[in-house]
Amino acid sequence: MLEARGLTKYYSAIAAVRDVSFTLRPGTVLGLLGPNGSGKSTTVSMLTGLLEPSGGRVLFDGRDIRDFPLEFKARVGYVPEEAHLYTYLTGPEYLSLVGGLRGLEPARLARKIQEFLEIFGLADARHEQLSAYSKGMRQKVLIAAALLHDPDLIVMDEPCSGLDVLSTLVLRSLVQALAARGKMIVYSSHVLEMVEQASTEVLILHESRVVAHDSVSRLREVLQLSSLEQVFRKVVAASDVDGVANGLVKVMEQ
Repeated sequence: MLEARGLTKYYSAIAAVRDVSFTLRPGTVLGLLGPNGSGKSTTVSMLTGLLEPSGGRVLFDGRDIRDFPLEFKARVGYVPEEAHLYTYLTGPEYLSLVGGLRGLEPARLARKIQEFLEIFGLADARHEQLSAYSKGMRQKVLIAAALLHDPDLIVMDEPCSGLDVLSTLVLRSLVQALAARGKMIVYSSHVLEMVEQASTEVLILHESRVVAHDSVSRLREVLQLSSLEQVFRKVVAASDVDGVANGLVKVMEQ
């Protein structure tokens, strides 16, 4: 079980995240939503132990993750928002490096890599350096690297970034399949349809605070709305979204 208790992060006097709390149990998929600058990536970084909170703490199976950082990170699969890859390596070489650092047995690792390459449609590029990969291909490598060691907790920051429609659908099904196996999954995304269909819970951040947290169906019921997009507009987009868009068009036409 993963627990965030009052997570807060300040940069000087500026609050990036204020008092974020939730509990994640096995089989739960938590989708993080919010405008740019709302605190999603900062929250993700604190959940993985990559960023020290200014206040609050993260518990994993009842223990503060700061008390057992290496053991905790060994049980986490992390997909960062931006790919920092060794681009002179091929896809299989990079995955071999990550799997080796994770302590996977070589023969088992080789089988996993081959299967991931086939499933993600990367087999034909196995001999190419990552520098020649498209953004979507690199994203698939990052996702595969996060799953190699069969982690209990999977944390993804904008995992749909660079993926085409079909790959996004595969990712959605993958998230659901992992949850069915008892994995805990937290991910941030701007793709509302993905969040609506893949998440068991949604947490919406706005101006560094939690403004909504519940299942999609419960949020729709309470707010008497028919979709997550309408929920998002209700709790975040106080301005007239269509009016803003029309205003931009008018500026273009001047």
